[in-house]
Amino acid sequence: MKFIIVFVALFALAVAAPPSKSEEAVVLRLESDVGPESFKYGWETSDGQSADAEGQLKNIGTEEEAISVKGSYRFVGDDGVTYEVTYIADENGFQPQGAHLPVAPEA
Repeated sequence: MKFIIVFVALFALAVAAPPSKSEEAVVLRLESDVGPESFKYGWETSDGQSADAEGQLKNIGTEEEAISVKGSYRFVGDDGVTYEVTYIADENGFQPQGAHLPVAPEA
């Protein structure tokens, strides 16, 4: 009788366990548009991850030619919280923003 109770308890735990991290995510959305002077892409997976970005060349044909990118990405952390980062990346560097990111004090 004890064996049956233990077996049923272990079976219930196995059934109630969250899915393993080894399960593969499914792509729900995938978009891409790449041109000679700009690009735009976006993707989303079934495990809560996503990213979107668009970029454009600036000052084409000059010594100051650069690419400017605006975008965001989202993921679910090991703690189960969904984190989102929006960013700008240009001649001034990578500038991320997110509720979970520390903010530098005013200089």
